[in-house]
Amino acid sequence: MAARAATLPHSRHRGTPVVGTVTRGTTNPNRLRRMDRWIAATHGAELRRAGDPVAVDLGYGAAPWTAVELLTRLRAAAPRARVVGIEIEPERVAAARPYEREGLAFRHGGFEIPVTGNPVLVRAANVLRQYDEAEVASVWERLCARLAPAGGGSRGGLLVEGTCDEIGRRHVWVALGPEGPRTVTFATRLGSLDRPSDLAERLPKALIHRNVPGEPVHAFLRDFDRAWAAAAPYASYGARQRWIRAVRDLTADWPVTDSPARWRQGEVTVAWEALAPVR
Repeated sequence: MAARAATLPHSRHRGTPVVGTVTRGTTNPNRLRRMDRWIAATHGAELRRAGDPVAVDLGYGAAPWTAVELLTRLRAAAPRARVVGIEIEPERVAAARPYEREGLAFRHGGFEIPVTGNPVLVRAANVLRQYDEAEVASVWERLCARLAPAGGGSRGGLLVEGTCDEIGRRHVWVALGPEGPRTVTFATRLGSLDRPSDLAERLPKALIHRNVPGEPVHAFLRDFDRAWAAAAPYASYGARQRWIRAVRDLTADWPVTDSPARWRQGEVTVAWEALAPVR
């Protein structure tokens, strides 16, 4: 969050300033299932206790599938949750409007988040991938400032920002609260994985150019590959057992913040401070 902030572009629609630029809008049904399930599992309690549990699907793309799916998955954990899909391209908003229903709406906008109040969740998947690395800090700061504040036993809202492949087999995301970055999660369909460093190509913009010697994320992926190789005997019990063993070995040197219940899903979450770029 302390990195140099870039000046973000603005566009206008009917006189309202919109912060950001139009992205490719590539999307597919079920693409964000891993991220959604993680959000429901780890942030569901915050959504349940919120007076107005609003979640934002920021930059949902050329079709509204991810917003529709987010509502379904969040309501399994927080029945009062509602989702607002936000897109910077007006034509995409118009195309999504027929899918609106109770708890689901679509609006034109960008990083300014044009919703009333402070959302409990902002999900921005495959959005910053198309921006410059120098712009990430200012986007994070702007979005975190829009989150529901901490207090009264709540940690506040959550921003989840990351990147996945076209069909959602491999995904890496950063989770941020009102105070800034908290964790980095690596998630994969284990049957598609040759080695953990295969996930490097899906690192979010803040980290993808830092996968070089001397940077913490490079060291983490190197150690993960070594742990994966050492866990090869567990492959006879399946890729899941091999993954669990490799992650368990990682905990000796890296601040893994989740438990085997999440590892079994093909996930591992690490404290942001351990992977943050060297300034």
